[in-house]
Amino acid sequence: MMKHVSILVPAGEVSLIDIVGSYKAFKRVNQHLAAHGRAPLFTAQLVGTGQTQVVENGLFSIHPDADIRQVQQTDLVIVPAISWNFEQSLAANRALLPWIVEQYHKGAEVASMCIGGVLLAATGLLNGRRCSTHWMAADAFRRMFPDVELVVEKLITDEHRIYTSGGAFSFVNLLLYLIEKYCDREMAIFCSKVFEVDIDRNSQCAFTMFSGLKSHQDEAIKQAQLFIETHVNEKISMAELAASLGLSRRNFDRRFIKATYNTPLEYLQRVKIEAAKKALETSSLTVNEVMYGIGYTDLKTFREVFKKITGLSPLEYRNKYNKEAVALL
Repeated sequence: MMKHVSILVPAGEVSLIDIVGSYKAFKRVNQHLAAHGRAPLFTAQLVGTGQTQVVENGLFSIHPDADIRQVQQTDLVIVPAISWNFEQSLAANRALLPWIVEQYHKGAEVASMCIGGVLLAATGLLNGRRCSTHWMAADAFRRMFPDVELVVEKLITDEHRIYTSGGAFSFVNLLLYLIEKYCDREMAIFCSKVFEVDIDRNSQCAFTMFSGLKSHQDEAIKQAQLFIETHVNEKISMAELAASLGLSRRNFDRRFIKATYNTPLEYLQRVKIEAAKKALETSSLTVNEVMYGIGYTDLKTFREVFKKITGLSPLEYRNKYNKEAVALL
């Protein structure tokens, strides 16, 4: 059965590659089916508010095939990444929100790419549900949409006919996921080989660079963050740190979580692991030397925490990102 795909063209700056990539992926599926004597599966349209969108400082223009008012029903809505100026983007695209909601309630599935998750979240359809987006947008996203469960470590989420993906080029993994869902595994593997994309990648943890949220107004917690970040190679007692700030441990924990979205221990672990990642990327230090340099003394614990945060073992991470280490393999 033919699937109608509506690839949104939001107003303002938008990810051209998300739009073109989506269009070409569904077109490639149809070409492969035709080559084997089978009927096409997708009809893909660029859908917007009727206006040509000029992007990348005027270098490119996008011409929607149809206005949203002309599309009464669709099977899949693709929401591409929008501008990082979220308030401006949402203000410019208010007209799209009720249309997305209407299509969803008519039975359509909806998929957002990268920070297109911000536009999707503004519809309210993600409230109480899990969502991923670019890891760099996590803090702003949490502030804007506290009712959405952000799982930024996930590359793809799939809940109640709503799909979201992580940052940047991970949109291709979402497309492969949708192609497998609508076609089959064989077609997804074929497309992964054509586009030369690793299939079944499920985490963006290895790409995340941690920088603690400091846009909050809790000065005591900012002091605690600074202390943790400047004593990365030491063993830190959170009870003593709380006391030095004149806070009970319970109040310290509560305020820390509210301000940073991490417990103090999680924050400490992320700071240490971020320092370890940089050392593994840029130095010739052994894993043990890196471990001791950030204040860990137990290799098993260090490995477990490192893999929990990055999705890779310390050795795997070094071999992946350290040029000198790769040359020695």
